[in-house]
Amino acid sequence: MASDLSVILPRVLIVSRRTVRKNKFVDFVGEYHLDLIVSYGAVPVIVPRVNGVHMLLDSFEPIHGVLLCEGEDIDPSLYQDETSNLSAEELEEIRRMHASDTAIDSEKDSIELRLAKLCLERNIPYLGICRGSQVLNVACGGTLYQDIENEVSRKCQEFQRVKHIDYDNYDGHRHVIKVIQNSPLQDWFKESLDNKDQNMEIFVNSYHHQGVKRLAQRFVPMAFAPDGLIEGFYDPDAYNPEEGKFIMGLQFHPERMRHPETDEFDYPGCPKAYQEFVKAVVAYQKKLNSTNAVAKPVRLNQEMEKKRKVILRSFSLARDLYTNGQDMHPSEQSELEAGAEFLESNTALSLQQENRLKQMGATIRNGSSYIEKLKLNEEREILARNVMGKMSAEQLSDLLSFYRMMGQICSEVLERKLNGIVNDTTAAS
Repeated sequence: MASDLSVILPRVLIVSRRTVRKNKFVDFVGEYHLDLIVSYGAVPVIVPRVNGVHMLLDSFEPIHGVLLCEGEDIDPSLYQDETSNLSAEELEEIRRMHASDTAIDSEKDSIELRLAKLCLERNIPYLGICRGSQVLNVACGGTLYQDIENEVSRKCQEFQRVKHIDYDNYDGHRHVIKVIQNSPLQDWFKESLDNKDQNMEIFVNSYHHQGVKRLAQRFVPMAFAPDGLIEGFYDPDAYNPEEGKFIMGLQFHPERMRHPETDEFDYPGCPKAYQEFVKAVVAYQKKLNSTNAVAKPVRLNQEMEKKRKVILRSFSLARDLYTNGQDMHPSEQSELEAGAEFLESNTALSLQQENRLKQMGATIRNGSSYIEKLKLNEEREILARNVMGKMSAEQLSDLLSFYRMMGQICSEVLERKLNGIVNDTTAAS
């Protein structure tokens, strides 16, 4: 039954986040992510953040999509290509202010980076929310700000500064972002954007102290905060949900942008990220199933099975005769005829195919000739070494001098001949 379900229902992998509850580790995934994935027709498969799981990802196949969301800060050693300007005192203050996020989880980093790279290699649909967007950027060679307050906000003018995190008002906190025209975000939130007045702004929920510093080259921004921080990006060459293409990262949380005490979204476009993502997952699954579909073998009756074995024997014999270059025994003539008759009755080669077969045959023959020459040269080298091994040091010295002199004479004669050719060409022109 499980194998049937893998064909019917697309699978989306989601990596859990680890926390401590009652002095024991507990892995969890936010309910909004799971609800949206299920409501649009996919099955969430939770990958537990357990030591060693990054080596067992093959066991979660088939993978039709990957959704990565919240979690701790990514280990800076995985993306820093330049020395951070943050002082030791500032780093300590960051760890104190964001204690729940700055505890590096190397196992989660390993699992999620491997999944992100797998999606990039196979074009598996990928949606990154918050940390998941940062993982995607790092997987493609981008970098991150270790702390927005210290590295971005303090350098901005007062009216540009943005509060990206509010520990006391997680769900209620909002800040403005500007949506880029002709991006998927504009399409999703078009009902809420005033294109006529160029008011391309919406208010989003975010909960992070890190963000994209240098965007990986393959991505294009979809939205900016007033302080210049990228709030969304995607790969335009890998975005076509109908064809199973979706590679995207959102720094904000559309799944949590809901009115207080209700499940009504702030904007109609909020769930669109998940809707379009699952659309791509479904299309990718169909594409994968059609690629992997294997036709059921045809069952032959006893007579046909006997003929098949005779033809296979004929082809095998012909291959051995061609490869080994041996003469054919008279008793094998009749066995070859079955294969020849089959080819004559079932194969109609075009002129191009015939030429290609001739080229392949010539290549094999030339290859055999080359191998024979190598063997001959090897034999000559062994013979020469044996002869020289019996010569005295004085004789070997004279022989070496002779070949050096011959080499010098050859070079001089060759140079004169080449000069003569050049001069003749110049005179003729």
